[in-house]
Amino acid sequence: MIDFRRMTKKFLLGEKLDTPSLMSYIQSLEEIVYSLNPSTKSEHRRIEIAKEHIRNVKRHSRRLTEKVSALEERLSTLEENKEE
Repeated sequence: MIDFRRMTKKFLLGEKLDTPSLMSYIQSLEEIVYSLNPSTKSEHRRIEIAKEHIRNVKRHSRRLTEKVSALEERLSTLEENKEE
């Protein structure tokens, strides 16, 4: 039996399923764009540009993820030093 009370409580408290990551969104867009079959040269060029944009977004998101990780490490180190 479905526990609607519990489901409502989780919804109201914001305890929902994990949201997809940025890389998941990018991968989904990439799969959609690569599955398109252009019928004109104009559409073909637009799709090629979209593919290039996705590659750039993927590259920049990786760099930002690396920077965030490095900054989180530095922050934790600074917090540890502050406590001492």
